Amino acid sequence: MTVTALLDGPGAEVLAAACSEYRPGGELQLVEKLRRRYDAALVTTAVTQAALRHRAIAKFGTDADRMYFTPDGLEQATRTTVGTHRAARIAAALPGASVVDLGCGIGGDLISAARAGLQVTGIERDPETAATARANLTALGLTGQVLVGDAESTDLTPYDVVFADPARRADGRRVFDHNAYSPPWSFVTGLLQRTACVKVAPGIPHDAIPPDVEAEWISDSGEVKEAALWSGALYGGKPRRATLLPGEVTVSDAPEADAGPVGQYIYEPDGAVVRAGLVTAVAAAVYGWLLDPRIAYVTAAKYTRTPLASAYEVLEELPYKEKALRTWVRTQGIGTLEIKKRGVDLDPAQLRKKLAPKGQASATLIITRIGRDATAYSCRRITG
Repeated sequence: MTVTALLDGPGAEVLAAACSEYRPGGELQLVEKLRRRYDAALVTTAVTQAALRHRAIAKFGTDADRMYFTPDGLEQATRTTVGTHRAARIAAALPGASVVDLGCGIGGDLISAARAGLQVTGIERDPETAATARANLTALGLTGQVLVGDAESTDLTPYDVVFADPARRADGRRVFDHNAYSPPWSFVTGLLQRTACVKVAPGIPHDAIPPDVEAEWISDSGEVKEAALWSGALYGGKPRRATLLPGEVTVSDAPEADAGPVGQYIYEPDGAVVRAGLVTAVAAAVYGWLLDPRIAYVTAAKYTRTPLASAYEVLEELPYKEKALRTWVRTQGIGTLEIKKRGVDLDPAQLRKKLAPKGQASATLIITRIGRDATAYSCRRITG
């Protein structure tokens, strides 16, 4: 049984009952209880939907309580904060524009675009997924249409903006090579010859991005979520950009920066800044310099708060030797140990296990390569 069975009649009734009584981990008991009153297949579908709605809160907030999901659709959907940012950018450049979403999935991006005042059309190959997207627009009181069709055969001429989120999974596994996307990369680059926005994985190689296309790496609450490629009337005039949500902090310039010895503070740039190759923007923001020209750590003599990076006060330089680090952990009474690393081949979890922290104190250990040598720093994370 599919999502469409839950949209009205007995399906809607059992879904309401399942959602009102759902508790994580109690799915089997809930199924048994509801089967005393409702059709067994319908109950299973409704309880599955209730579980998906609970999981979807992390991406969709309170909207999740009214939406419909498929497991794959929820996994692949854009979270609301990111979708809202993208839709606002399109609406600012082209107010009221018509947008076609090729491969719209369950409609997460359609929702954000419709709320931004854009005219939305979704194209989805799978009929059940298309029905789910259509139901989500209706459930949230939004206008738009969802058509069953193939992205590559869709006539794009009626639309001002093309949005695409190529599939990045094959045989259930995540695909990291852009040449393995579906639709293929050649189709994506064709879209980028017009006014378009294409969602891609954050690991997209810089040299794969066509000329006159802006790549924007987006992080949300410190976690890199995706990159978006902007072309045509949506091109922002800079080849690379990093945007940090939820504060809408953005940076697109990378001034020159020198490298030098460690200062009183070390800064770890946000992952979107690193992916965009804009680490030197952090150096400029904190009046600092790079620890090494090839490593994404910045250092400075004084503390300057910046949303572009996390800051750590350097307490002590330590030799990068397991025995010396184990002695340091023991003598400092460290029980909570955060390990950060760049440019060195190590597994922080394995090293933490070997260092065996057991005390009451907490500390951050930053291990990085400077030149040819690995160096460790005992640090205190700056909060607030």
